[in-house]
Amino acid sequence: MNETAAVPTAPLRARAEIDLGALRANVRALRARLKGAALMAVVKSDAYGHGAVPCARAALAAGATWLGTATPEEALALRAAGLPGRIMCWLWVPGGPWRQAIEADLDVSVSGMWALREVTEAARAAGRTARVQLKADTGLGRNGCQPADWPELVAEALKAESAGLIKVTGLWSHFACADEPGHPSITAQLDRFREMTAYAEEQGLRPEVRHIANSPATLTLPETHFDLVRTGIAMYGVSPSPEIGTPADFGLRPVMTLRASLALVKRVPGGHGISYGHHYTTPGETTLGLVPVGYADGIPRHASGTGPVLVEGKWRTVAGRVAMDQFVVDLGGDEPEPGTDAVLFGPGDAGEPTAEDWAQACGTIAYEIVTRIGTRVPRVHLSGEEEG
Repeated sequence: MNETAAVPTAPLRARAEIDLGALRANVRALRARLKGAALMAVVKSDAYGHGAVPCARAALAAGATWLGTATPEEALALRAAGLPGRIMCWLWVPGGPWRQAIEADLDVSVSGMWALREVTEAARAAGRTARVQLKADTGLGRNGCQPADWPELVAEALKAESAGLIKVTGLWSHFACADEPGHPSITAQLDRFREMTAYAEEQGLRPEVRHIANSPATLTLPETHFDLVRTGIAMYGVSPSPEIGTPADFGLRPVMTLRASLALVKRVPGGHGISYGHHYTTPGETTLGLVPVGYADGIPRHASGTGPVLVEGKWRTVAGRVAMDQFVVDLGGDEPEPGTDAVLFGPGDAGEPTAEDWAQACGTIAYEIVTRIGTRVPRVHLSGEEEG
């Protein structure tokens, strides 16, 4: 049945519309690429700005069997909201909420001896077995255990398993350059991952899942899928990189549409400076539209003079600097009414810019564009058509 949420009739200053039907379709499209591997829906950073709890529920409904977050606090919030099943979190610091995570049946990641000590102590205190995944640094150089330190970590994990304090449920790693087709580090990391997982299994670990594939690897490197893939940005219908293809190339559809209502429309003479620093001056008499969002809402200041906006079927460009709460577009003499819809980005179906267009305008990546949209912008979750 159709359970599409009604968009508020009163014009909001701004809103981010989240198409959960598109998200479910994206998850199904991603799962169709897998030959036996399960799918982890990564909902860190409030589901890349889309709303963690509604997106997690939609992903599970579409067949994801794991949820993933960066911080334990994010994972605990999902559990507190009633999300079932397997939830993994991987970004820990000393003194983190290990016991709460164990008691909430989370899978926690361990990259070094300090973390293994803390999680085993917490498991002893809780009187429960912790679910632990060991992360290998196969070449990214961020989190994860270096190959030289891997034998010690594996040996200590086996001792903790024998004591009933932990169960090693997974072995995992992360690519550095999977979004750059043909980069030599991809093969090097994959080979090292195979070596490190084989060593751990030879020593006696029996993980449920081995996983290294992120969104770009899920889309382009089937040999990396192993038992589980972790899809983040692709699930939200954004391509991990223009180099590997557009969302449409992979059967994906952008989930977020960012809209604002014009707060003011006015005529100004030629030679009129616009916004701080007067980096834009009107070339002649024209009409200006005031878009009531700014960098406090996550609109990049780097979009000053370049960011595209659709108003009444025409692309406009940010005129002058993006300010904290607002920016201006030159409407070229057109005179839309105040309250007229200004679409900053969306799927592109109606000619509107996409998040990738904004990324190109700002010299960044589309991940940043959607993730940085702030809490001052309400999310309107459109549930779309449920599967029968």
